[in-house]
Amino acid sequence: MFDDDEEEYNDSSLSEDIEHFEAHLKGQKLKFIDSDRLEGLIDHYLIQGQFNKAKIAAEFGIYQFAYNPMFKLRKAQALGGMGLLQEALDCVVQLEKQEIDSAELYLTRASIHAQQREHKQAIRYFKMALEHSDPAEHDYIYLDIAIEYERLQLYQEAIDTLHQALKSNKNNEAALYELGRCYDALGATQASIDAYLQFIDEQPYSSTAWYNLGNAYSRLENYDRAVWAYEYAILINEEFGPAHFNLGNAYLSLDKYHKAIEHFELCMKHDGDDAMALCYIGESYEQLNELELSKHYYKLSIDLEPMLPEAWLGLGIVEDLLGSTKEGIVLIQKALDYDPDNSGIHHVLAGAYQKIDLRSEAEFHYLKSLELLPDDQEALSDYIAFISESSLAEAQTFLLEFGNAHPAVFDAKLHLINIKWQMGQFAEAKHLYNECLQQDASSSKLIFEINPKLLDDTDFLYLAD
Repeated sequence: MFDDDEEEYNDSSLSEDIEHFEAHLKGQKLKFIDSDRLEGLIDHYLIQGQFNKAKIAAEFGIYQFAYNPMFKLRKAQALGGMGLLQEALDCVVQLEKQEIDSAELYLTRASIHAQQREHKQAIRYFKMALEHSDPAEHDYIYLDIAIEYERLQLYQEAIDTLHQALKSNKNNEAALYELGRCYDALGATQASIDAYLQFIDEQPYSSTAWYNLGNAYSRLENYDRAVWAYEYAILINEEFGPAHFNLGNAYLSLDKYHKAIEHFELCMKHDGDDAMALCYIGESYEQLNELELSKHYYKLSIDLEPMLPEAWLGLGIVEDLLGSTKEGIVLIQKALDYDPDNSGIHHVLAGAYQKIDLRSEAEFHYLKSLELLPDDQEALSDYIAFISESSLAEAQTFLLEFGNAHPAVFDAKLHLINIKWQMGQFAEAKHLYNECLQQDASSSKLIFEINPKLLDDTDFLYLAD
């Protein structure tokens, strides 16, 4: 009861002080405000982002209470919020010359250096703040240090610091999110999985940890395990919209389209309409061959986000599937207008032009697709099939040039073997295949998917064994 009364009194006093101070800003005489109430007023303005008012109030405090260094510190914080970073730093340096040691002082200086992109200096002062701060605040300071390491692209140092943050406070979800970002930056997906599993052993009810674990499994395309992790995240927090969205994606990748639709709808139930969720529902219905429903959801997606290339692409593919290829091309081109460097859209457009026998347009988009993403196996296979219809020699010339330009694209070598075999260059084809087997025996067996007729060639089977 008394606590409630005190809070009501404080709120009332703050409102009174705000009214009184803002009347002063309009020209009225400012009456005396004691230091505690003035500090509360300044803090209010800082929290509200009203930095100029905070600065004026802090300057009044410096004049009225010259012995209290807190007002100069508040002025520095207000100046920092206004972007007057050198002036803010000058205030802090003056306080340091008075040999004042406080966590807030060092945090303020660290924040100024961070805004100035002087990340090493920021880290130095955040670490000094750690030495003078309450242990209950350490996790947030560790998080600040980690973010500065990220800005320096020192991701392993950031990861080590984030583990310190989580050791200090296992419930710091911001640190968990940053941990995932750092592991992504290093491409250390398995290491992130190990870290999250270890964390979950100690904190099994962290929905964020389960969610990040699901994201890591998704990056490895291990969608069964991703589903397992996302479902635990949702079990803990059934209104976790992003977990429903990513679970929908995982089910979509597993060809479980009805489950995908269910979770995309649950995502929107909790987080509101989402253009990508609607688009993926459209894709799910497309895969279920419910094309009119698919069109409906693609259009809903476009209504919500008119420049979403995925929705225009999906709508174009559906029109093509319905037999309206020319109308589909117009829609796919619309997708390309919004995302001109998307190799997948160029590939789909090439296939559509090929379907209506516009070969020069098809060739242009096949080549553009491979220029943007040379290791796209499906695009390469489709283009080789396309030019082979006209000339095996032309296909061979292209593959030789393409292989020289992109020696790491293993599939190009396999397609070249197949073309040589079709042209009757059997000895060269077998010699090249033997080289491929020595380089990568497992991947070399994909030659039989490129051309199943090679299964009838005993020489190739003998080499493969």
